[in-house]
Amino acid sequence: MAAIDEGNILLAVSGLKVAYGGIQAVKGVDFEVRQGELVSLIGANGAGKSTTLKAITGLQPSNAGEVRYMGRVIKGQGAWDLVKQGLVMVPEGRGTFTRMTITENLQMGAYIRNDKKEIEADIEKVFALFPRLKERRKQLAGTMSGGEQQMLAMGRALMARPKLLLLDEPSMGLSPIMVDKIFEVVNDIHQQGVTVLLVEQNASRALQLANRGYVMESGEVTMSGAGEELLNDPKVRAAYLGE
Repeated sequence: MAAIDEGNILLAVSGLKVAYGGIQAVKGVDFEVRQGELVSLIGANGAGKSTTLKAITGLQPSNAGEVRYMGRVIKGQGAWDLVKQGLVMVPEGRGTFTRMTITENLQMGAYIRNDKKEIEADIEKVFALFPRLKERRKQLAGTMSGGEQQMLAMGRALMARPKLLLLDEPSMGLSPIMVDKIFEVVNDIHQQGVTVLLVEQNASRALQLANRGYVMESGEVTMSGAGEELLNDPKVRAAYLGE
């Protein structure tokens, strides 16, 4: 397991509120992610998980609260500025460049870099993680399956060399075999030292990987604890694991 620095809080979210029109989607959530952790944020569809990630990265304006990354308030910064600081998100829906090849998509992930040889080496590392992408490296992203596009979106994010990787519903809509592969790679990425915040409806798989987890319901964090502790909690098992 990746080393965790208990004293180094990489991301701290406090009192975060987000509203769409008159609807309060996120109602004052608080959580933190420490250096080296894999933290899972679980909850049903509509709980506010994805909105929380969008607010962290500035893609959705927040109404109140504070987000600190590496000790600094990041409100008002563009997504491109955050990527330069190592805060990178794989969005729900993947967001691949459909008319570009796999290789071109990976090169776009490294747009903030100019170390050409290392970029090429990192592309090969992504291909080692996802051999299927290597086989199709000249294929247009838009012609690939959902699972292959999810692999590509994750690979593209890794090209930015993230310190903190935000993953928004990476297993959504995928076949069981592809879900296995995606969670295997999430674990590999974490083992390589990348800190991960994982938003997932698949509570069982997300908590199995997590050092710690948070449960969101109706825009609020209602439970938190070690991943294994939440996985074995009767309330979590009843609500999210069908037991």
